[in-house]
Amino acid sequence: MSKVLLGLLLGAFLGAIDGACAGFYDSVPKDQLLGIVIGSTFKGLLTGVAAGMYARKSRSLGKGITLGLVVGLALSYVVAALPTPDGLHYYAEIMLPGMALGAVVGFATQRYGFSSRAGG
Repeated sequence: MSKVLLGLLLGAFLGAIDGACAGFYDSVPKDQLLGIVIGSTFKGLLTGVAAGMYARKSRSLGKGITLGLVVGLALSYVVAALPTPDGLHYYAEIMLPGMALGAVVGFATQRYGFSSRAGG
């Protein structure tokens, strides 16, 4: 499996799990849960594609993890900055899992999958 496809699939899968975990919070209305899962899946998908594309160009495990972490953090910040209907922000609850997802996907795309380049 190519590094980009691995990043895409793993990011989407982990993003869906991340979004589904929002159901454990009492403050999250159940009618918004599907939208949260879809949004988290999309964030994970974008993070995975970015990490996979970087992994095709670089073989640095540390830089790949860092890139995934930063992309996951940035995308999560954009979502966390949007207030809830009652004006609250959930920075830690959104950004910490986004960072973790990015780091895991960054690791996996560097370590596993194959590069589409010759000799990779």
